[in-house]
Amino acid sequence: MRRGRAGCIVAAATMPLAGCGGPLSTLDPAGPSAAAIAQLWWLMLAGAVVLFGLVIVLLLWGFVRRSAAPDRPKLWLAGGGLVLPAMVLMPLLGFGLLTGERLLAHPRAAEVMRIEVEARQWQWTFRYPATAGGTRVSVNELHLPVGRPVDLHVTSPDVIHGFWIPRLGGKIDAIPGHINVIRLSADRPGSYHGVCAEFCGGGHTAMDFRVTAHADDNYEGRLAELPRDRR
Repeated sequence: MRRGRAGCIVAAATMPLAGCGGPLSTLDPAGPSAAAIAQLWWLMLAGAVVLFGLVIVLLLWGFVRRSAAPDRPKLWLAGGGLVLPAMVLMPLLGFGLLTGERLLAHPRAAEVMRIEVEARQWQWTFRYPATAGGTRVSVNELHLPVGRPVDLHVTSPDVIHGFWIPRLGGKIDAIPGHINVIRLSADRPGSYHGVCAEFCGGGHTAMDFRVTAHADDNYEGRLAELPRDRR
């Protein structure tokens, strides 16, 4: 009986950690954008723990010294409602704004590659820069070079979709008649998972794609193997 209870306690304690891994984990980054987002998440978690701890300390202090609490209601309101949250939230706000600025696709530099992304019910089409054999295209599989920033120009011809590769960066919407740009890069070769993060109809749950990051010396050769764009 005791072993069963201990097992239940261990399972309940470790269950939240199950979401920290896997192909869609935002806490297992494989690129600089995802790493910045994960760092912001951990800092927000730490801030929430600190703020929760301060509130609990004040609550216990109020129970222990009940006579002191009614005499200074303004101090409690100002300290617990303004000062304590500001001490934690203001630094988090500043760090969040700086992180968001770093994630933006600033004016394109020469080393930044461009890939066009079209989200359509129920598939993803990726078009790569023109080579000697013409523009190349892939469906439901995105090919990226390792260590190089890539600007993904995302759009849609039908409804709103959500472009998201959790281990490489944040989300961005694919909006009909409009192009949104997100800059991503992969730190190491490997295979990653991308999904549509916006409900777009009956086939939404199957609208995912694979991301393959190639070593830089193999990337051009892999693109040459893709079919030409017949558009």
